Amino acid sequence: MVSLFWIFIFQLDMYKGIKLKTSIEYIANFKTSLDPYNGITILSEDLPKDILEFEQNLKDLIQNVKDNKNLIWIYIDIKKSDFIPIATKFGFTFHSCNSDYILLVKVLKENAIVPNLANHTLGVGAVVINSKNEILLIKEIIRNEYYKLPGGHIDDAEMISQALSREVFEETGVVAEFEKIVSIGHFYPHQFHKSNLYVLCLAKPKSSKIDVKDKEEISEAIWLDLDEMFKRDDIHDYTKTIVKSALSGQGLYKSETPILSHLKNEFELFFVK
Repeated sequence: MVSLFWIFIFQLDMYKGIKLKTSIEYIANFKTSLDPYNGITILSEDLPKDILEFEQNLKDLIQNVKDNKNLIWIYIDIKKSDFIPIATKFGFTFHSCNSDYILLVKVLKENAIVPNLANHTLGVGAVVINSKNEILLIKEIIRNEYYKLPGGHIDDAEMISQALSREVFEETGVVAEFEKIVSIGHFYPHQFHKSNLYVLCLAKPKSSKIDVKDKEEISEAIWLDLDEMFKRDDIHDYTKTIVKSALSGQGLYKSETPILSHLKNEFELFFVK
């Protein structure tokens, strides 16, 4: 069994475009790189321009590696989408995609490990409390029965702390700085029939003036006395529980120690102090 560490690293490689140190080999006129699953990967830019040449090379590649490799991965750019039916004809299946490419995989061995596609969306919420013991809350235009914590989706390649500051500013105009993670929620099904991880954080306000930027989504942002918040019916019990967790003094703090400094990709690590 391949370790979870290598699964994590390989998925970073696949979904973030980060290249690990891999062995390069030319097989059947394809430039291939070896992955931790004894599979080979072919990038879209290394595919031939001619579709007939692609078909013949792919047939030769499968014949050459079927006995000593577990998987074949092929990235196909949207501009070469006519290559997709050729690949599926040879037994490739869809694994994952982005707006401009699709990743296909062919399993050559019955017991081969195929890492899961990205199956979670990520969100961040912020508990922002000022020196007056007031909490920052927003009300959405569509789901407006409750006041809630500012927050939203973590964008592709965005760090948790970055997403927190961006979302708070967009929804309230307040500048806030990440302090610690206080709660994590897991919801299924969510968007696109996938799971959602909701990371709740305590943040320190660096400004106080409210100026909603995202007026298409947010109808109102307010500073509300913390004691009053716990008494009001238009604030959900889930929000109140998150705030209680934030006030408990416990949480996960962002590490400033270069533990994984050998990795070339961006990352954030959080630990109990």
